[in-house]
Amino acid sequence: MHPKVRASAIAGLILAAALVGGCTVRPMLATTSTTFGEQNSALPSVSIAEVNTRYAQEVRNHLIFLMNGGAGQPANPAYRLTLNVTRSVFSSVQVQSGGVDEPTAGSVQLTGRYTLVDAATGKTVATGNQQATASFDRPRQEFAVLRAERDAENRAARELAEFIRLSLAQDFVRVSGQ
Repeated sequence: MHPKVRASAIAGLILAAALVGGCTVRPMLATTSTTFGEQNSALPSVSIAEVNTRYAQEVRNHLIFLMNGGAGQPANPAYRLTLNVTRSVFSSVQVQSGGVDEPTAGSVQLTGRYTLVDAATGKTVATGNQQATASFDRPRQEFAVLRAERDAENRAARELAEFIRLSLAQDFVRVSGQ
């Protein structure tokens, strides 16, 4: 190999190593310690406003648990989150029995819209919209259908809370990066 080609290849490798060495990657939900025991995460500093439906309360409860590790709402929140959850139920599969179409499977879809506001300034920091769907069987017994629908609603609420938490984490990363 020619000495000039070798020298330029080595210089290129050194330059590439210097560029890659300057890159940092950190997990989006990671908490960084500034001093021993002190954490710098914004998620535990969010207070979630009251909601008015059972399925919205399920989402809120799961979200509070996920964001605060089971510690409940913060005493002096830096941010306030308003949450609006809507629900729709529809038949997924229908089977014809005796000339009549009978639904045999259904789905519950929860849609969560949120607004995150800075508690000190009242300025909207972020807004978002997330959806979660859970399926359920529709047996012939009416109570079994109601219970299966409620269970699917609870599963969708847990999933929606996870989606909103991840979306809020992304919002905080985006806002802190500006």
